[in-house]
Amino acid sequence: MVSLQQEEVVKAYTSMRLIRAFEELVVQLVNSNEIAGVTHEYIGEEAVAVGVCAALEADDVLTSTHRGHGHLLARGADPAKMLAELLGRETGLNRGRGGSMHIADVSLGIYGANGIVGAGVPFALGAAATPTESGKTRVAVAFFGDGALNQGVLLESFNLAAAWNLPVIFCCENNGYAVTTPLAKSMPVTPVERAAGFGIPGQEVDGMDVLAVAEAARLAVDHARSGKGPYFLDCKTYRLVGHHTAERTMNLTYRTQDEIESWATRDPLLVATEHARHAGIPSARFEAADAEVRERLASSLDIAREGAVPKAESALDYSYSSPIPMRWGRA
Repeated sequence: MVSLQQEEVVKAYTSMRLIRAFEELVVQLVNSNEIAGVTHEYIGEEAVAVGVCAALEADDVLTSTHRGHGHLLARGADPAKMLAELLGRETGLNRGRGGSMHIADVSLGIYGANGIVGAGVPFALGAAATPTESGKTRVAVAFFGDGALNQGVLLESFNLAAAWNLPVIFCCENNGYAVTTPLAKSMPVTPVERAAGFGIPGQEVDGMDVLAVAEAARLAVDHARSGKGPYFLDCKTYRLVGHHTAERTMNLTYRTQDEIESWATRDPLLVATEHARHAGIPSARFEAADAEVRERLASSLDIAREGAVPKAESALDYSYSSPIPMRWGRA
């Protein structure tokens, strides 16, 4: 395996630690009712977002899912603006209108999370098909979970991307469950075989290992950018917590404790520190990264809480590119 340089290992670890700590903070804010409703945590899947985003260039784009906080943070989104968005503040990335499942930062090429399974994928195709001002090929990454593999919109996107030879990377964050349904009960073939049916090459990847993901992503990006068309990554990963923050109170039994504990031994943060040990990186570097993340998130939360709450009469603002007058009640 082609290893990242030591500084890149520390950078990848720091990014994953930021995602983990951000999600843990969000759970606290949900439980204290500062964030309304539930959120879908990315805990356990950090290596996928960080590894893939490490392979992208500034002009590349991505589309996300309902479990999208990790994608934004890995791409460089401001955690203070993300927290403000989740808290429903005007200072949020989307003026407090998007919330967790529709958060976006177009300035970073992040074309949004999406509350509908698989629905963000066609956006990536549109971005990949649009010429850039520089004339350079733009690679688009469409993130989705294994639950999207049976959605018609994803299969149609496979077909269109292959037919038009688009520079799209289909990245399946395969955590083994569509909410509570195991993948084996919903598909007779592997995800890579399904993509191959549309003429799209791909590979299975250890989604708990940020170095393995980064290497596979670079190969996929090179493939797409060189004009060879779409590529499929089946990242085998695992959510170490429930499908969403409310699952803790639901007493669901679709996963055994032994299964969860087995996957926890492959925690992406543990895997990264093991790589670092073999590379001779002192543990003090990671302790410093942990302290940096704690300090950054504490400051981000203070900033987010200072943001103004949108006024009720502005609820429809930013819903349309051109303002449309609304009539309330009957004429």
